[in-house]
Amino acid sequence: MGGTEHLAVQREGATLVLTLNRPEAKNALSLPMLVGLYDGWVAADEDDAIRSIVLTGAGGAFCAGMDLKALAGKGMEGEQYRDRLKADPDLHWKAMLRHHRPRKPVIAAVEGHCVAGGTEILQGTDIRLAGESATFGLFEVRRGLFPIGGSTVRLPRQIPRTHALEMLLTGRPYSAREAADVGLIGHVVPDGTALEEALVIAERINACGPLAVEAIKASVYETAEMSEADGLAAELKRGWPIFDTADAKEGSRAFAEKRDPVFRRA
Repeated sequence: MGGTEHLAVQREGATLVLTLNRPEAKNALSLPMLVGLYDGWVAADEDDAIRSIVLTGAGGAFCAGMDLKALAGKGMEGEQYRDRLKADPDLHWKAMLRHHRPRKPVIAAVEGHCVAGGTEILQGTDIRLAGESATFGLFEVRRGLFPIGGSTVRLPRQIPRTHALEMLLTGRPYSAREAADVGLIGHVVPDGTALEEALVIAERINACGPLAVEAIKASVYETAEMSEADGLAAELKRGWPIFDTADAKEGSRAFAEKRDPVFRRA
């Protein structure tokens, strides 16, 4: 089903689970991981049977950020992927959801470390939950670096600016509870259950009309920086055609007949 030595891919019904799989390095980003991530996003977009994506990490960690040595392809683990990066110099930004937004909803299931590049990837996901012991933060400034994965743009749009600036300028760690309090994540769950709970949310999404789900996600992002008047016009343009789909007709019939709908994406 694809994947690489640092990115595991698994199907759970209509959900594609992408697992950052380099636990010995707290799932620090490597070239094999980035290639696998990008291929996973593309595969989900191209397969209509996939209705949601869950992103998680192996070994009790989400992602400890970028491994610059591995990204450079030094050593055997990255050698075979150099041609991919050369052919598409933007591949790593697409993998990190900086320059690519999947059509399907992306749910982040976080355990353990989710820092630096991990927190930056997190900002490209749609729904986020974390185990109680998870740690978040943008540590780059403490090393004299810049969080160039999109955080200076995205973070102030996703959480209150005062919290975004504190996170960016102090480089301090945040607990899962703090991350939830400022709005970076939506749910805090018992340690070890983040993936299980993410799959529950995914199943709820999968039970809905897929065309409506994709159109709603697209509308939310498309209208985010528009005026209210322009946003409402764009929403109508994107949303009105959904009412003419077979999915919408099936949903109406199922409601009238008091049964669960069976959506066929048409």
